[in-house]
Amino acid sequence: MTASVVDLPDGARLAASLEGRGRDLLLVSGLGGTAGFWSPAVPGLAARFRVARFDQRGIGQSSRGTAACTIDRLAADTLAVADALGLERPILVGHSTGGAIGQALARMAPGRLGGLVLSATWLRPSRYMTALFSTRRRILDLDPAAYAETGAILGYAPAWLERHWPTYEAATAKPPGSEEARRVVRERIDALLAFDGSRDAAALDLPILVLGARDDAIVPAFLQDDLAAALRDPAVTIYPDGGHFFPVTRTDDVVRDVAAFADRIA
Repeated sequence: MTASVVDLPDGARLAASLEGRGRDLLLVSGLGGTAGFWSPAVPGLAARFRVARFDQRGIGQSSRGTAACTIDRLAADTLAVADALGLERPILVGHSTGGAIGQALARMAPGRLGGLVLSATWLRPSRYMTALFSTRRRILDLDPAAYAETGAILGYAPAWLERHWPTYEAATAKPPGSEEARRVVRERIDALLAFDGSRDAAALDLPILVLGARDDAIVPAFLQDDLAAALRDPAVTIYPDGGHFFPVTRTDDVVRDVAAFADRIA
């Protein structure tokens, strides 16, 4: 693995990495914003592809900078990472908020991506999703530990989480306890709730794969159905289960399906 730091004009410094060989994949995680989210999938993907991932601004090993946090800003950050790492028309795999970032980047830089995998993401927030994230934002301010705990409980299928309890313990071990950490989470929730790709979805002119899970309690599968209906002839795979974090709970399936998508558009 090769580690890099990408410096942005507003002072943010993004910790990024590259591993593997082959066609370029750019992995973009969700609300948590960590490169580590993809760790279960990277060995399988890096056997076939050159895989790039990074901590988003203010997350993990990356500094916050001064720019306002919007989905378009996070998409510009992602483009800066792709440019700095020398990625050539990568396939962007965006999970949850990462999928909103991917939609924005495809709109902002037509032709820069070779393909787009939209995993557990949405076209625009529904009433359910708005109520859920607004509630989570209030929990964050009242009790950061409860915020982390409810996120883990909602994110994984119950039976899977029961069998893999160390995942829960790891997810709740470091809640956003500082005011700065909570500020970063708040602004990211505000950014995802403000995203609306409905005006641009039909114009996205690149191969797209939509992934979802029927038991996702955070970004329900009906939102992937709505997203797919708005896009121009996407491929669609909806797993029967796996929860919101199905790249973790169904890693082999996600690696297989991303690889098959890449092969079809080679």
